[in-house]
Amino acid sequence: MLSAEEVFRDVSEASQTTADPTNIGAAESDLSLRRKLLSPRTGLSFVVLAAIMLLLVTRFDIAWSETWEAVRTINLGWYAAAVAVHYLTFVFRGARWRLLLANAARGDEAPPPLPSVLHAGRIILMSWFVNSIAWFRMGDAYRAYVYSNESGASFARSAGTVLADRLIDLTVVVTLMSTGIAVLLIGGQVRPPLLLVLAAGALLGAVAAALLVMRLTHRWVAPKLPSRIGRAYRRFHEGTMGSFNRLPLVFGLGVLGWMCEVGRLFLVVKALGLSVALGLVLFVPMANGLLSAIPLTPGGLGIVETGVSGLLQLELVVEAALAVALVDRTISYLSIILTGGAAFAARQLRSTSRVTAASPSRATAASQDEA
Repeated sequence: MLSAEEVFRDVSEASQTTADPTNIGAAESDLSLRRKLLSPRTGLSFVVLAAIMLLLVTRFDIAWSETWEAVRTINLGWYAAAVAVHYLTFVFRGARWRLLLANAARGDEAPPPLPSVLHAGRIILMSWFVNSIAWFRMGDAYRAYVYSNESGASFARSAGTVLADRLIDLTVVVTLMSTGIAVLLIGGQVRPPLLLVLAAGALLGAVAAALLVMRLTHRWVAPKLPSRIGRAYRRFHEGTMGSFNRLPLVFGLGVLGWMCEVGRLFLVVKALGLSVALGLVLFVPMANGLLSAIPLTPGGLGIVETGVSGLLQLELVVEAALAVALVDRTISYLSIILTGGAAFAARQLRSTSRVTAASPSRATAASQDEA
């Protein structure tokens, strides 16, 4: 599968072409990035992951016929509602990222153009697709690249807004997870795993520590860096720290985005004719978010399914828990491959068209120079 070094090299090369008025250099970098993302190694990695999952599945005593029966009798109306609610998250996430971009550019004399809410949501969808097929959450870098490529904004500052978006996401996840834990404890129906409770607290501490390190680095380390690296870091710092304005609205949009994920799980449970405690419905998607953020496999493949089904077994039998986890992942993973892949492919086709259209004119210009 795609390595971190290869993606960052392509993204870095592409980010350096945004000043090209014809955008041909960026278009050619798009093609290079596409070839690596859709390389045979990516497909081979999925085959290996499927083999590992098959091995794990066959080692447990599970009545797969009961799981299949639950999936086969799913209520398609509730399932369609779950899909719709899931994709509503990109509206709220797009609005939040657009707000962060506006925050980061507040001091600019000529700020770069902001994407519309829907277009920002589409870029996030494409980044989720890249995260689903590439290691180490390369979709986050891809998101910054696409915006800087389209707007002419600094790649480093764009990456800073993406980091701020991720840090705010973690804060929202920990807040909602804590709420879910409180509901579970008050209800007394299910006791949440202590390990995840501790992990949530540790993540919140990590967010605070990361921001503190950035402030200290900006003050003490950045001035000593070589000019080019120092300039890039200052823009990255501006993008990250400058995003933290109008926080109540930013946080509220984050909560709405994650509540769409809660709604998706609730509707999937309804579609399968099952019942789960409200606190668990709130807790599980947050745990899902934490697990998918672990860059061990693309999109948390294999990790999320195991973790979510394990948490649901606090209240459901293993076959029902697996049915919920697998159906939920057809929306949160497989559908992202399809819709995000389609958006990604459409963008690459436009890039190909720009390269093709520009090739004759570049050849003519070269001939004239020789003459």
